[in-house]
Amino acid sequence: MIYYNLKDHQEKIDFKNATIKGQGKEKGLFFPENIPQFNEEFIQNLPQCSNEEIAYQCMKDFVGDEIPSEILKEIVAETVSFEIPLVKINEQISVLELFHGPTLAFKDIGARFMSRCLSYFLKDQQKKVTVLVATSGDTGGAVAHGFYKIPQINVVILYPKNRVSPVQEKQLTALGENISAIEVNGSFDDCQNLVKQAFSDQEINSQLFLTSANSINIARWLPQQIYYLIALKQWIQQHKEHPVICVPSGNFGNICAGLLAHFRGMPADHFIAACNDNHVIPDYLKTQKFEPHQAVPTLSNAMDVGNPSNFVRILELFGNQFDSLKNTVSAYSVNDKETINTITKVYQKYNYLLDPHTAVAFASLEKYLEENPGKKGFILGTAHPVKFPDAVEKVIHTSIQIPGSLNELMKKEKKTVEINSDFEELKRFLLHKI
Repeated sequence: MIYYNLKDHQEKIDFKNATIKGQGKEKGLFFPENIPQFNEEFIQNLPQCSNEEIAYQCMKDFVGDEIPSEILKEIVAETVSFEIPLVKINEQISVLELFHGPTLAFKDIGARFMSRCLSYFLKDQQKKVTVLVATSGDTGGAVAHGFYKIPQINVVILYPKNRVSPVQEKQLTALGENISAIEVNGSFDDCQNLVKQAFSDQEINSQLFLTSANSINIARWLPQQIYYLIALKQWIQQHKEHPVICVPSGNFGNICAGLLAHFRGMPADHFIAACNDNHVIPDYLKTQKFEPHQAVPTLSNAMDVGNPSNFVRILELFGNQFDSLKNTVSAYSVNDKETINTITKVYQKYNYLLDPHTAVAFASLEKYLEENPGKKGFILGTAHPVKFPDAVEKVIHTSIQIPGSLNELMKKEKKTVEINSDFEELKRFLLHKI
């Protein structure tokens, strides 16, 4: 499989080098040169397939012969080595629980796959790689856990000060070893801009070998297709109709992976991008004008993105045909008041506790189903409610019990470096501390 740079189609690269480089010239994202189709028989027989087999079938064409099939099978088995259940909330809406992994968030799947691929590619090399990543919440924890103590790799995570939850912050800052955390006085967009500047800085790149573990990296983005197929495997055992799929959306890598799987032959009735008060894409689908803005802080902080970098991949998938995109994807904006009301209603009515991001998805799918009666669908449950106590405990009026897997981590000391949203400060850290 060959990948091309969306900003410079002449720059073409294989899976290995796209994984190591992260992004191309002019900060361009890589995109597969062709979209491999699923075998119809594979889709029809999903209920008989193990999650490991689904993951392998999903990823093998994108990796090609750059990782031997037996090793790729081991990598995907480790990637999906925890429960990913589709749970019914009511007659119309189910939730795919993606928070049973080590950091209780959907990003465990992409981070585990990428870390193992990168480790395989670097095993015979002397050079060290620095994974530089911006996070609005869950990416950082998943990346930190996925790369923790992996030889030849240092990880530097930038996150917006006071805009991640206490559990998220501990997952970024308490591991130590090869993981460094930087608190930025600013927004997630500021963090992302600093990372992009570092990738284009000649002095840094002459001294460090940088790659990214955000969903801009194909090895983080592509494996997210896997759980859509795992959801469909469970869906078709219970339903005859194709599902409406609703995805909490910030940087738009997650829904982009689902759309890619759909283009490959995965059946779906419709897709919904569920956004909070950062409504660049809902506005775009109304006006056809893409107008990024400064991110607004919300309860669903991992979606606080004012300039979603993966949306360019969605446009590429649809050949920049606006009408085709609008026929397949709807988008809704849900504010904090609606988010709290949704968490409350679903808890009281169905005894199911949503985190704020999943609540945004529930509210969005509910709106769509009201406008399109007779349809059914599922939302992606992207994080465990324990990661967002300030929002959730107001509803249930008691503290959420922290899962045993986090007890030791929460006792550890936070270790960070604080910087302003100033590239020179980040540059000094990278050149003198890494």
